[in-house]
Formats: sequence, C-alpha cells, structure tokens
Amino acid sequence: MSLVEATEPPSLVVRTVRLDPDSAANLLDLLPHERAVSWLRQGAGLVGWGVAAEIRTKGATRFADADKWWAEVAEGAVVRDEVNEPGTGLVSFGSFAFADEPGDSVLVAPAVVVGRRGDATWLTTISHQGLDPAPGPLDSRADEVSPPVDVRFGDGALNGEQWMSVVDDAVRRISSGALEKVVLARDLVATADAPIDVRWPLRRLAEDYPMCWTFHVDGIFGATPEMLVRRERGLVTSRVLAGTIRRTGHDERDLALAAALARSSKDLEEHEYAVRSVADSLAPYCDSMNLPDAPFVLHLPNVMHLATDVTAVVHDPAQQRINGKLHNGAGANALELAAALHPSAAVGGTPTKTAVALIAEIEGMPRGGFAAPVGWMDARGDGEFGIALRCAELRGDTVRLFAGCGIVGGSDPEAELAEAQAKLVPVRDALSE
Repeated sequence: MSLVEATEPPSLVVRTVRLDPDSAANLLDLLPHERAVSWLRQGAGLVGWGVAAEIRTKGATRFADADKWWAEVAEGAVVRDEVNEPGTGLVSFGSFAFADEPGDSVLVAPAVVVGRRGDATWLTTISHQGLDPAPGPLDSRADEVSPPVDVRFGDGALNGEQWMSVVDDAVRRISSGALEKVVLARDLVATADAPIDVRWPLRRLAEDYPMCWTFHVDGIFGATPEMLVRRERGLVTSRVLAGTIRRTGHDERDLALAAALARSSKDLEEHEYAVRSVADSLAPYCDSMNLPDAPFVLHLPNVMHLATDVTAVVHDPAQQRINGKLHNGAGANALELAAALHPSAAVGGTPTKTAVALIAEIEGMPRGGFAAPVGWMDARGDGEFGIALRCAELRGDTVRLFAGCGIVGGSDPEAELAEAQAKLVPVRDALSE
C-alpha cells in the first residue's frame, strides 16, 4: 500500500544567479527558523527555506511516487540557470522512511536555495509567479539562534540491559544460520523546557564534524559520515562504512586501535557484507564499477570506521530499460539509485529481507527516517543522498536520538552497547550549550 499527499504538480519558475561569496560566508547563518533545510560539508553545499512544492509519501512505493512527482515538476518548470552546476536550477531535498511501514517520507522544493561549490556561490529562487528579474541582494540577517533549555536525557524504547538482550537474541539467530548479519538500533530521548531551534545543533554538528554531511529535512537532522550515493554528471560514488571502534583521544593509542580495526576478522566480515550489498544493488544501473581491494580507516572525532568508496558510471545508452522503467539518455537519477541501494547491509543486514524482518520483530521501536536516505537532487538527476546516521528526529521540545550497530556471529552485547553509546555522542553534545 502507498499513500501520497501532494497537490497537482505545480508550474514553477526558477532562477539561479551568482552571488558574491562574501554575502554568504557561512551558509547555516542564513537559515531562518521555519522550514529550513540543509546539506553541508566543510562549509560547502546547500541550504534552503520556504516551500515552493512538496510531496509526502508512504509505503513500499514511497521512492517511486516521489520520483514520478519530481519528474513531472521538473518537466513543467521554467528554469533560467546562470551557474549550471550540480545543485543549481530546480532542487529538491528529501528524507525517506527506513521501512515500508510505518513512516513518512517527504520531497520538498524550497522557495529559496543558497549553494556553494568550489569557487561558485549562488542563489536560486523558486516560485509560482511569472519570471521575475534577477533576485536582489541576499539578506543574511537571520533571526537569533538560542540554545536548548534544560535538556534532559532518558532511555527510549529499551534501556541498556534490554537492548543487550535483543543483541544476544540476534547473535543466537545468526549462529544458528538464520542470517549472516543484522543491524540493530536503539534510541535515546531528549526533552527540553521549550521548543528546540534545530539551527543550534546544526551549527554545533557542522563545527565539530566538518568531514561529515550536516543535514536537516523535515525534522530529521544530523551529521552523517556515510554517503549512500552521489550522482554527478553520470559518475556514481557510494561510501560504505561498516566496522567501528571508539577513539580514546590519545593519538598513539588510537593508531594502534585503527590498526587492530583493519585486522579485525569480525569487522572485516561485516564490512565485506556491506560492500557486496552496494555493488550488487548498483550493478543493474551502472558500468565500470571499481571496488577497492581493502577498506581504509576513516578517522572521526569520536569513532573510527572501516570505509570503502565504490565508484561506477551510470548506464547511458539512448534508451535503457531497468526494472520495467524506460530511461532516456541520462540513466538512473540520484533518487532512483538511493532507492535501489536502500537498505544496504550497512544499515539492514544480510540477507537483506531476512534482516529487515528481524529488525521489525525484535528491535522494539519505529526507526522513522533513521538509517534511511536523506539528501538532495536537482532536475538533471544529479544529487547526493546520505544515510541518516548520527542523527535525531526533532518534534517541538522532544528529540529522539538514534544509533545502530552491525551484529554478526562474533558480536559481544556489551561491546555493541558501548559502540551505540559512542555513536549517540555527536547529537547529544550538539544539544548542549
């Protein structure tokens, strides 16, 4: 079953002009409080606000419904783009539910988008009006951002002991041969004395984790280290993270831990499942796939991961039929690729269907948008969708924080709980003053 909430695809007028970089020195500083979206890494990327067009979908066809709607919106839009970079012209931001049921998904074209890429900085306006003259100077005086008030943290669906029992159950099932790997998540609930301004944790995350992608769409925010898929002029990249160890803060000790992680049979096994999952999912859409022989260790402020960057080229014949859908010229777009990759072994498990069914059976909580695609796509089909990790769901004065761990036959419940606690640190710290 699929449910769709949207008006008829609007006829939009889109104008992108270059900006003086000094007028948008810090993109997050431009965001107003209401209906803000963001996708940033190392100060570059996209921010936006307002709503020019939006669709909400549910169910097993949530990706396909959003993609069909976006194609109709893009076809009817009048676009004047003076920059012509990925992310200019008509752009949408999306956040999708992890599971077919329950969970809402959204794809929204903001009324205003400001972007930066390399030496280029631009402003895009999207409206239902007649084609306006070039937009005027950008007003960079966003309203003041206040810190959360008296934040209190408590267990979510399960406390630590209960969650370790679930992990132990999963290990027994894996040992019996029912599956090879399952990713189990837990949540933490933060409550404040007043509604939380999402711009506060966004700024903290962007400052503390500049190598991650800091995002916010429809209340889902975080700083993910994992790029599910990037599509740029036909080139496809997917960063796979699986296998984690917590940092100590001591350089020599952390180097030794990184070396141990790179030799860990348990973590290498988990990582191999995840890479294989991505390669198999991209194969129907791509040629010239490159899979490195071994992962590298990605160092983040609080943890280290085994990481592999998979690259490929989108099929680009004159006409290519994939899964019953006819593609003309450009091949699969970023959202289609994200849908094909989700859920990968890195966030679901192996075999995927068995693992996702086990998650629904024993995890004990709805994931919402956690561990699902979040990002942006333009009218050309280029875009970036990360996996919503190191993230939380904001609703007024309440925030649900999420963390997940890959469970295999050699997993230890206490070690997995410690790993989950480490993964909760980024957002937990971002909610403090």
